[in-house]
Amino acid sequence: MFKQEFKNEIVEIRGNKIGLGESKLIKIPIDRLPTGTLIEIPVYVFNGDKLGPTILLQGGLHGDEVNSIELVRRMLIDKSYKIHRGCVIVVPLLNIFGFLSLSRYMHGKDVNRSFPGSKSGSLASRMAYYLMKELTKNINFAIDFHTGGAQRNNFPQIRYTPEDERGYKLAKLFNAPFLFGSKLIPKSFRNQCYKNNIPVIVYEGGESLRLDENAIQQGINGTLRILKHFEMINHSVEVPENLITIAIHKRKWIRAKVAGLFNAKIENGATIKKGQVLGNIMDTYGKTNFDIKAPFDGYIISKNNFPIVNMGDALFHIGTT
Repeated sequence: MFKQEFKNEIVEIRGNKIGLGESKLIKIPIDRLPTGTLIEIPVYVFNGDKLGPTILLQGGLHGDEVNSIELVRRMLIDKSYKIHRGCVIVVPLLNIFGFLSLSRYMHGKDVNRSFPGSKSGSLASRMAYYLMKELTKNINFAIDFHTGGAQRNNFPQIRYTPEDERGYKLAKLFNAPFLFGSKLIPKSFRNQCYKNNIPVIVYEGGESLRLDENAIQQGINGTLRILKHFEMINHSVEVPENLITIAIHKRKWIRAKVAGLFNAKIENGATIKKGQVLGNIMDTYGKTNFDIKAPFDGYIISKNNFPIVNMGDALFHIGTT
């Protein structure tokens, strides 16, 4: 996989050339605040001594998904990117404006619904354009780190494009607790990369505006497994293996049939049986108590942590093999 497509002899980003055995921090100017303060995106490039695959590790495409940012940042601090072969391009925080405003969006727009972008479009569109133009032209594949949104906590899971055999193999190497194929979303980063023959796997773990230690560590371990498989890092680096990756083939969101106070009675990631009570919804005066039951055997791959729900709100994401 990727043996004939190595791109790291010379990596060029924004006019900066990084050769074999070189590392560099590149700051890409994006825009200015109304005060005139320049906003830049830091891009770390770690190019090994030998030819090998080039991988993009990207966090913070959605600004409120701090777990993804912390995951990539922690690997920088721990010097996990001591690369001997191939190249790693690291973007700890892409959506700086969303991060500053504690928002998924960038000036009201979703960057991950703005690809391929435009050089003269909105800020989100320009961000998408330069991401494709400057970074992805250099890479063989990418890991895009995300979390659940709107108080929904995703149990550590890796997603791949069903039509992409290389993406599936990368997802298996990542070895997250759950693995499943996910349809391409129009105008998303993964969709645009697929059009350009670049496999992208998406790691989901935790929820927005929360740090989740298990999700962070699972993401780090999965990334290191891939780097070690391609002999990009020293073989002596110890990476724990998950006992099993559960391949999910069917998924269903359980939604609230009534409004009220939601109380989950099952842990995220748990195995469940058909008919099992997963939680309940009560009205604020204690007059009603509506049980939420599992529609089939399976696993909880995501749960809503917000206690106040309206009819139709997503409560549990259930997967089955």
